[in-house]
Amino acid sequence: MKKYQILKRLSLVSASAFMLTFACKDQFLEVPPTASLAQAQLSSKAGVEGALIGTYAQLAGKGFSRLAAPTNWVWGSIRGGESNKGTDPGDYSNINVMQRYEVPANDGDLNSTWQAKYEGIARANATINLANGSKELSATDKTRIVAEARFLRGHFYFELKRLFGSAPYVDETMDYGKGIEKVVATADLYSKIEADFKFAYDNLPETSSAAGRANKWAAGAYLGKVYLYQGNKMADAKAIFTTVIANGKTTNGKKYGLVSKFAEIFNAENDNNEEAIFAVQSSMNTGNVNNANGFDDLNYPYNTGADGPGNCCGFFQPSFSMANAYRVSADGLPLLGEQADGTPDYNLAANSVKHDYGVASSAGFEEDANPLDPRIDHTIGRRGIQYLDWIEHPGANWIRSQPYAGPYSPKKYIYYKRQENTLTDGSSWTRGYATMNFNIIRFADVLLMAAEAEIEAGSLATALGYINQVRSRAANPAGFVKNSKTGANEANYVISTYSSLGDQASARKIVRMERLLELATEGHRFFDLVRWGVASKSLNAYLKYESKLLVTKFGGASYTDTDALLPIPQAQIDIQGTSILKQNPGY
Repeated sequence: MKKYQILKRLSLVSASAFMLTFACKDQFLEVPPTASLAQAQLSSKAGVEGALIGTYAQLAGKGFSRLAAPTNWVWGSIRGGESNKGTDPGDYSNINVMQRYEVPANDGDLNSTWQAKYEGIARANATINLANGSKELSATDKTRIVAEARFLRGHFYFELKRLFGSAPYVDETMDYGKGIEKVVATADLYSKIEADFKFAYDNLPETSSAAGRANKWAAGAYLGKVYLYQGNKMADAKAIFTTVIANGKTTNGKKYGLVSKFAEIFNAENDNNEEAIFAVQSSMNTGNVNNANGFDDLNYPYNTGADGPGNCCGFFQPSFSMANAYRVSADGLPLLGEQADGTPDYNLAANSVKHDYGVASSAGFEEDANPLDPRIDHTIGRRGIQYLDWIEHPGANWIRSQPYAGPYSPKKYIYYKRQENTLTDGSSWTRGYATMNFNIIRFADVLLMAAEAEIEAGSLATALGYINQVRSRAANPAGFVKNSKTGANEANYVISTYSSLGDQASARKIVRMERLLELATEGHRFFDLVRWGVASKSLNAYLKYESKLLVTKFGGASYTDTDALLPIPQAQIDIQGTSILKQNPGY
């Protein structure tokens, strides 16, 4: 019994994962469980491919928690200060403590996030074993399937590493019936993760008939990201990013590049474009809305009726602090100055972004005429600004509680009016199931990671070129948000490229700001701040500023370096014991 409990102890396999039947001598007594598959069926080519597809499906965290998805909308964006929880205090209230960096070890969504990653790992391991044991696969197919499964396993372990710091490492060689009690949590996961992505990079093809599969270049990009996160492998990161940028192509054969208009990154009509390095694929009308973006169903403007998307639920509202970051100087460059205490200085006293805070939709409102980076209105829904092809954002009428959560709505990964019921799945309780893919890694992300690596190597000219590529795309006037009636720009958009990055310290500030402006609300921010070693300064400045404007005042919260990692779920410690799992410091 003790040996069998691996299925429970590591939360690796759910009841619906892989059901295998085993032979015994009295074969006539065997009655396969209903809806199960025999080993021979799973070992067929179709069976192994099906197991692999099941592993891809787990990218979205299906069957666990909305917080387990690779969007990391809570763990990466809300905890990164880009967005507030939104809605009102009583709805999904356990996110309140997450935003205050007070997440308890017994939180259910925390445990579900852990479980979802291990579910993916279990599926990857099972796929590898099925492929290795199959007699129907060609050598080429076997290598490719194993490489795809190892890519996916690398992704799940990378998520565990940056969320929790340490976790038990289990691969396909582990006999779940013997010696499992020797498996303990380890912080040395990076070498294992590197090995998986390196194998995938060396063995995956460049293209495939299925656009959503991982390919050689996605593995290379992810390997570079893993190097970057370790901090001491910048030279390795620089080398692989250089190769990926020069030679990389999507699985459907498009040379990596930036799409011409920023908004087209987040448009289901443009899925699997040249910028999509690796994305969670979505679909509709499959009989299960979780095959669409079920993890995003709460993150739409509130109470829109027919005038807006989703009609529920007002979560994930962009923060005042993030809106301020899109302010620019008259020449179109970000404001990078700091106040005496080290917090950002956006020159608010002289030239502030108008927040529309507490102003009724029926009341008059003067729109902000100050110069702004045009990406603000692709990222943040602001009053008076055209909201995709719906209406101009009406302000308070689409906000559940402005005093609690602020005046803004999310805008990336929101579907267009023209796409309702054609690129959305409205068969469940809300219309908010969109089918645009979610990019885990996109090309602009790679360019900016490469710029970081070049800056650390002292190659500021190369880094400048990468950063300016990203800014040049944002500066394309054809991609600015336009007034639906006049065709004029909806705000005073001003953006330019850099002529120089200055010294290394200045270059670091520039690339870090560019990652915020380009990748905001895509789940990167918290992890970026932690790996840069600036989380305490940045997040406490966010709490200080935001608390002046919101009635919650965050309960007097503060961020400390112990908050860089989430607590190990207490449920897992209770199941496995402290000899296997030890709680992270501070919890």
